[in-house]
Amino acid sequence: MKRLIILLFALLAVPAFAGAPGPGTASVKAANEKISTLLKQKVAAGSKEEKDLAGKVTGSVRDFLDIDELGKRALADQWSKGTPAQQQEYLSTLRALIEDNYIKGLRSNLEYTVDYTGESIENGNTVVVTQINTKRHNRPYKIEVDYVLKKDGDKLKAWDVKTDGVGLVENYKEQFNKIVEKDGFAGLISKMKKKLQG
Repeated sequence: MKRLIILLFALLAVPAFAGAPGPGTASVKAANEKISTLLKQKVAAGSKEEKDLAGKVTGSVRDFLDIDELGKRALADQWSKGTPAQQQEYLSTLRALIEDNYIKGLRSNLEYTVDYTGESIENGNTVVVTQINTKRHNRPYKIEVDYVLKKDGDKLKAWDVKTDGVGLVENYKEQFNKIVEKDGFAGLISKMKKKLQG
């Protein structure tokens, strides 16, 4: 989940551009600004306002991050081993896990800036390269975060996010495949639900 936290920081960061943004960069920037504005709202913990705000955050995350596509690609080798009902349960649980990490960001006061350093087309996908500028042990620290986007109707949505070259899809694929091979599709869903509850 560390990569998801870094993704959250990227969405909270203040953008800086090197030149005019392309359509992918504009899409990532718009999502950043929308989610960042929501997350910076101050609401009382456990209040109705916090629940309402959490709902708005998860809605904005779904508008930007194609979690279903991410989930299917992560289980590409094992997808057929699950029944249609298990596949849907897996995707809904994955959505809940990822969105839960964003909701935890409601109380985060960490400050970051992000530079948009490039945009390219790779294998039919739009790749937006960013650099997060933060501090670690009071020293400047930089993290490269790349967003891999594809067309979804009239907009671009991210289906993978790579942190220092390693993507969420690749990370999940490695973990999930091992679990499915050992415990089956049902075992994977069970472990994911325990993670969500814990």
